[in-house]
Amino acid sequence: MVAVVGVSSASSAPAGQAAPPGITIQPDLPEPGEAQFAPGQGTVVAPVAPAAKDIGAVPMQSAAAGFYTCSGFGTVDDQTPLKNLYGDAYTWGPFPPYKVGNGGGNINWRLNPYKNASWYMWFHSLRWIGQGIIAAGKGDLTAMTRVNTIAYDWFRDNPYSWKGDIGAWESTMHRTNVLICLRQAIISGLQTTTLPARYAWVDTALLSHARFLTYNWSGAWNHGTDESIALFGVGCTVNRTDYKNLAQQRLAAGITTSIDAEGSTNEQSTAYAQFNYSLWGRAATVLQNCGVNPGTTIASRRALMATWLALATNSMGKLHQIGDSEVVSTYPWVGTPMEYAGSLGARGAAPAKRVGIFAAGYIFGRTGWGATRGFAGESAYSIRFGGVRGFHGHSDHTSMTYTSRGRDIVVDSGHAGYQNDVWRTWAEGPTAHSVMTTPLSVDRAAATKLTRSLVTANAEFFEFVDAPATGISRVRAVLVLKDPDLIVTLDRGSSKTAQQFQTLWHLPSDQRATVYSRTAAVAAAPGDSTRTILFQIPYRQALPAGAILIKQAQTNPIQGWHYRTIFIRKSAPTLMFARSGYSASILSFVVPVRTTGSVTYTTRMSGTTFVINLNVAGQRVSVGVSAGGSVFRIT
Repeated sequence: MVAVVGVSSASSAPAGQAAPPGITIQPDLPEPGEAQFAPGQGTVVAPVAPAAKDIGAVPMQSAAAGFYTCSGFGTVDDQTPLKNLYGDAYTWGPFPPYKVGNGGGNINWRLNPYKNASWYMWFHSLRWIGQGIIAAGKGDLTAMTRVNTIAYDWFRDNPYSWKGDIGAWESTMHRTNVLICLRQAIISGLQTTTLPARYAWVDTALLSHARFLTYNWSGAWNHGTDESIALFGVGCTVNRTDYKNLAQQRLAAGITTSIDAEGSTNEQSTAYAQFNYSLWGRAATVLQNCGVNPGTTIASRRALMATWLALATNSMGKLHQIGDSEVVSTYPWVGTPMEYAGSLGARGAAPAKRVGIFAAGYIFGRTGWGATRGFAGESAYSIRFGGVRGFHGHSDHTSMTYTSRGRDIVVDSGHAGYQNDVWRTWAEGPTAHSVMTTPLSVDRAAATKLTRSLVTANAEFFEFVDAPATGISRVRAVLVLKDPDLIVTLDRGSSKTAQQFQTLWHLPSDQRATVYSRTAAVAAAPGDSTRTILFQIPYRQALPAGAILIKQAQTNPIQGWHYRTIFIRKSAPTLMFARSGYSASILSFVVPVRTTGSVTYTTRMSGTTFVINLNVAGQRVSVGVSAGGSVFRIT
């Protein structure tokens, strides 16, 4: 429904009056891609850690009036310029512009032409009218009329409570901020100091949104944080102390669960960790700007997370792709460990640690920070373990990613977006990750324990134990070496029923993989200076026919793909070391070398230790496997 509210026929500031400078807008946060919406879900994450006690506890020493800065539009408005806005054409993501109204601001809010949940959620967020709001704040009254009409149309067509529409519900916090920005643009554009009576509907809408946020809090994760910031923003804007107090309480309850005492995110995604780092920085700024002392807990937890994010950075300056994460660069926040990691060692100080083991289920390690090799010359890896899958996590326990020699060596299959389809199901599941899988069983997304670890100057060892499916036990031992740089894994599985056991290694989409024998395969990109030699050595089990396979661009079942972004899926080789029966023991080696480099090995027994003597492109190293399953460097 369209209604003409607060319309002016003028197209610019009155004659003789200078155009206003416009509204202040905060910089966009590094949101994970353009999608933050899983359809059909209204996830509530209960805080599990004691709340912070210091938010608002100490009065601010300032007499200045509080303010709430427009939080911006998160790039959602980038594809909807004024010309499109005047035609009611909305664009999001890779989809073509779509006319969602009658050309006069009367919008059909039930449209979802591309059957995409995120397109629909951002449609209801109103962020797409951002360029019109910016223009309105500078005195463009034509733009003001259009954005006012569209926003009011949403308010009229979606009466409280809009909880029955999941897209309208999940976008409430974003829409609340857009309405605050619109309010500021009206005051700026008309060069008044208060909201004119003919635009009073905006405040009515803000109170309606604050009521919704009061009764619908998503808890201790990014949605709940965003909601609390928006609720505080309404309180600051319309001078409602009750809204500000409730928002403070929720932020205090959320911070210690959202970022734990080691700096880990609770969202099981590296991209969302980086988003939360920025989001909590915004929360502290918002509190302070409106006269509330944010205390020290937010700052201290963010400092811990900055170290976590630096360690989560691979040797190409990207975050290891874990959970619902696209391939994103680490942002080089000045004065934090992220400055060094995000600038590839060009600025800042290198973190003190090169290996981080975090109880929330993350191991990040690297051969160094570039002191002698250069940043890109190092190797870096990630390993997942920990609690059951949730939030933005995948069934990726014991999975690894690995970069070396300035390129990806082992990748995660990535983030397929939030549409409920077979691609998201696969990307979330175990076969999209570099783990030992049991595809005949039903994945339990179970917890995984780190049972042993040892970090030395040139080798790191880790052992993990879990039960990925009913009646199945799995143990993975991981050894990561420096000089030569390589990975060794020993996967052991057992089952009460006959199974297929498959150790998977997901390789980059630019590489071509070729099987050379029952034990070995090579992956390389055309013209590259690096190739990866992957091989298995028989250990306590003979290699059967079909013990090594390559799967690529397969659709039934899905295998051999990589999503660098939610919109780009490329075929990518997946190497499979396969066994069948009631148990399996798979000893894998992943060795990146120069294109002309080779790997040779011999094996022998030394007492109860199985010894592998390797020659890696001229560098010799010996690795041992103990009777108890430890994998260790000998020389």
